[in-house]
Amino acid sequence: MNRITTMAGAVLLALAAGASVGAQAADVVKIGFLTTLSGPASAPGVDERDGFMLALKTLGGKLGGVRAEVITVDDQFSPDAAKQGADRLLKREKVDILTGFVYSNILLAVAPAAFASKTVVISANAGPAQFAGAGCSPYFFSASYQNDATHEAAGKLMADKGYKRVAVIAPNYPAGKDASAGFKRFLKKEPAIELFPKLGQLDFATEIAQLRAANIDAVYFFLPGGMGVNFVKQYAAAGMDPKIVRVMPAYDADQQMLSNGDLLAGVANTGQWSADLPNEQNRAFVAAFVKEYGRQPSMYSSQAYDAAMLIDSAVKAVGGKVENREALIAAIKAANFKSVRGGFKFAANHYPIQNQYARVITKAADGKYINNMTQTLMTDHVDAYVGECKMQ
Repeated sequence: MNRITTMAGAVLLALAAGASVGAQAADVVKIGFLTTLSGPASAPGVDERDGFMLALKTLGGKLGGVRAEVITVDDQFSPDAAKQGADRLLKREKVDILTGFVYSNILLAVAPAAFASKTVVISANAGPAQFAGAGCSPYFFSASYQNDATHEAAGKLMADKGYKRVAVIAPNYPAGKDASAGFKRFLKKEPAIELFPKLGQLDFATEIAQLRAANIDAVYFFLPGGMGVNFVKQYAAAGMDPKIVRVMPAYDADQQMLSNGDLLAGVANTGQWSADLPNEQNRAFVAAFVKEYGRQPSMYSSQAYDAAMLIDSAVKAVGGKVENREALIAAIKAANFKSVRGGFKFAANHYPIQNQYARVITKAADGKYINNMTQTLMTDHVDAYVGECKMQ
């Protein structure tokens, strides 16, 4: 009988593949999946959850050959709610691994308690600078990227194109600040204007007026979830030249954003994954995702799928003995799995070393908009903070 736990204020999803109540640690691997599943900021979290659960289905409901139980908690886009949910996962459910995480402020709020309990955290998206440098932890791994990376690639792309007056708009929270820092690092000059709206903001009249007055020739935006969709629509409705929106991060150019493809055709985006990456694992993942959910996967989905496959490889390597934390950490770091990215390895701070690509939003033959990979911007890119990490 599948075991489904009810939490106040949480959305739960349990997949035990026959795991019964009272199963011992040797018989079940317990995964706490904490992500944003409600409200206008929830689209990335839904993509994350769906990517992870697809991987688990592909693996027959097992991780490393051991029956898996996934307890999925909606953080409600609130650090306080996330801490309450994580406390329940860590203390009552005693999960073996904590994963998920879309937003860096949520991860930063939850991770200290997990580290204190020696619970491994594998982020499927958020990659704050705080855990990449001096604050790195042996219990933390990123299956996605360090926050700055996709923005560094965008900065390089814009620098290569020679834009003169560049605007940057990103949310006022840790990942938004990382975005600005990474973008400027490779743009190699100060933007004409930087704007930091509140995370979750949906009205951009003030920011659009500021962009109009700044006399810019290029806009780079990082506005996750419903923020980006609203910004694009309002930007066009205000009579701004849509061609000035030049680049965005790949995770903003998801299915939700592509529904506005008429406003974004030709806009570039940068990241470490694309649906058209030519490797067998990626082709199988994309086909399976479309069949399962009836939509194209996003970068969030691809990262969560990889997170599950990473966990699978580690549990297999330790023979299901996940209580041996040192062995589990070593097995995760080995990253002995087939990634949808075609290759995967960790730097010393447990963030990936990986390529960064440029994609362009293009209208396909069926009239739908897709992302086409156009070039490799960075090869085996390592984040800027790894030298500060002294892993204990």
